[in-house]
Amino acid sequence: MKVPPMSAGLIAAAVSFISFGTSGAFVKPLLEAGWSPAAAVTARALVAGLVLLPFVVVSLRGRWAVLWQARWPVLGMGVVGVAITQVLYYAAIQRIPVATALLIEFLAPLILVGFTWAVSRRVPAPVVLVGSVLAVGGLVLVIGPGAIRAVDPIGLIAAFGAAIGCAVYFTIAARANNGLPPVALAGAGMLLAVPVVALTGALGVLPFTATFGAVPFFDLTAPWWVPLLIVAVVGTALAYASGITASGILGSRLASFIGLLEVVSASVFAWLLLGEALTPWQLVGGALILAGIAAVRAERPAEAAVPALSTPHS
Repeated sequence: MKVPPMSAGLIAAAVSFISFGTSGAFVKPLLEAGWSPAAAVTARALVAGLVLLPFVVVSLRGRWAVLWQARWPVLGMGVVGVAITQVLYYAAIQRIPVATALLIEFLAPLILVGFTWAVSRRVPAPVVLVGSVLAVGGLVLVIGPGAIRAVDPIGLIAAFGAAIGCAVYFTIAARANNGLPPVALAGAGMLLAVPVVALTGALGVLPFTATFGAVPFFDLTAPWWVPLLIVAVVGTALAYASGITASGILGSRLASFIGLLEVVSASVFAWLLLGEALTPWQLVGGALILAGIAAVRAERPAEAAVPALSTPHS
């Protein structure tokens, strides 16, 4: 039985936010063992890119010209959607609380709503405005009301930069991109991000350290490559490939709002794997995010069009 496009998009979005939600729990053992964030991001992007590479080759079926024709979206995805977004996020959490950085980064859906408003000069539909308020309110409750407290201006700027990068990721993912398959966009972008992030470590922009012994893995110990492989395959390769697929079907706005459920997923995995208990307020926050997504999805298709970012072609 054929799955309707909307249902397929929602399934892909669910796979994406659940996969992204695992990354925190599985990358934490590496960070606690002495891996710097930049080194962890570089390694996970490299492994994820190599894992996706066979799928990229199969999806292209020898049509390498398509990859060249989509070079600007691939460049944007790799440099902005992966590398710059991750670097700015980790730069932010060096100066402000992680919860604060997450709260700011996940303002990406509002950035997309504002972008559409500015470009089209048409006030968003009431359901979108209501959905935005509900979703952001739920996000604050899931992360914690105390997350809004931050004073370091550089950290705040970096976090807002990560939010813009996240919005660019959803925008590029939602475009046709010259017919480039989603898995090819994800894989090529991931491999392109590796030298960009590694360069930040080489230039001393961010610390770049890694250890290669046994690491604490929940209540056990494991080789360093075990959590790295899990976070690279599930929390990176699968997450990005399914997220790009979802954005292409659902559009950048709806996909970005559904992406807010990543923080709910991360909280659930932290509870199951790390023993970090869920609070009643987090459960209420998750319900509000779902209500916000439902409101945004209720917008009429004619009103939901998001102007695409212009991409140069030659």
